[in-house]
Amino acid sequence: MEKKKWFGLILFSLVIGAVIGILEVIFGKTLLLVTEWRLTYFSYLIFFLPFVGLLIEFLYTKFGGKSRQGMGLIFAVGHGEENEIPLRLIPIVMVSTWLTHLFGGSAGREGVAVQIGGTLSHKLGTGKLRKYLPEENLSQITLITGMAAGFAGLFQTPMGAILFALEVLVVGKLQMTALLSATIASFTASFISSFLELEKFSFFVESQLEMTLPLIGKLIVIGIAFGLVGRLFSFGLAKSKAWIGELIPNQYTRIFLGGILVAILIVVLHHGRYAGLGSNLISASFEGNSIYTYDFLLKLLLTIMTLAIGFQGGEVTPLFAIGASLGVILAPILGLPIEVAAAIGYIAVFGSATNTFLAPVIIGGEVFGYHLLPVFFIAMSVAYSCNFNQSIYGKQKILK
Repeated sequence: MEKKKWFGLILFSLVIGAVIGILEVIFGKTLLLVTEWRLTYFSYLIFFLPFVGLLIEFLYTKFGGKSRQGMGLIFAVGHGEENEIPLRLIPIVMVSTWLTHLFGGSAGREGVAVQIGGTLSHKLGTGKLRKYLPEENLSQITLITGMAAGFAGLFQTPMGAILFALEVLVVGKLQMTALLSATIASFTASFISSFLELEKFSFFVESQLEMTLPLIGKLIVIGIAFGLVGRLFSFGLAKSKAWIGELIPNQYTRIFLGGILVAILIVVLHHGRYAGLGSNLISASFEGNSIYTYDFLLKLLLTIMTLAIGFQGGEVTPLFAIGASLGVILAPILGLPIEVAAAIGYIAVFGSATNTFLAPVIIGGEVFGYHLLPVFFIAMSVAYSCNFNQSIYGKQKILK
């Protein structure tokens, strides 16, 4: 690589990390604000969910174009199947996700973060700035750089974000050509996000576990459980999207009728307990508040329903919530500390559903403490092996 273009890549990564970090703060803080509004006025807002669904569908039909593919488009560009991601994806996915959360849909946010980062970085890096950047693998490098920055800017887990962006496109292959730029952009975005005081979830697990054969056996069992639940989520999401698309081909009818059903279930099932990100379930899991044996399953089903009918958001935070709440239930059965089992579930269901291994292990260290890395590594190894390459990302490729 020419020295001039090497410096150009470093400068680009710094700038793109800062800009994406600011965008993620805007997105994240607005999402927190609309969540507060939903909690305050839930009984009124939830019944507008199907009508908001019509508005979201109109935005994508009228203005979205290829943006409708969402994460699918990000993966298509990463694999060289598409060349461009329209910038209009950013405002459309942000607004539609805010609306989904404001009116009570059960969805996440990471898909939006990754789409924002990947879109902006790829657009700028392959546009007029390309003459200052290395030519080899430029499209993929800029995309991965933005994906890492987007994830880090929202979750403030920069190392996990780097590994997620490097490993998620192709299972079994790390896109190491983007390592330098992804690292710079990820840490920059995370720093900006923290400096601008975007809320970050972290919980230091104080339990110190001695690695014994009985503990390894327990980690294997709990890893199997989390791996199968992650597979259930990704399999259920894919099948539900296909099934409901065949059952109700008209997109407006699908999101309106589906919105009515989701709204009714969200109200009937503990009056909004399963609306939004699932942060309430995560907090309850680690703060000793009530967790029901069926929380993980209802959150799983309602998130699948919300996303399958056309509402926007992501899957990762709900996956964190599903795993953590299931961990609380499994802990006493296996004789594990509750906070340890919840932490394992937090990362392992996510890793299983996204078909990633390194990222969830490191995210566990960044969120819960690095002393648990051996525990996370063993449990995640099992969970990863139990998903049988099923992923929430339909265009994720498997290295053979």
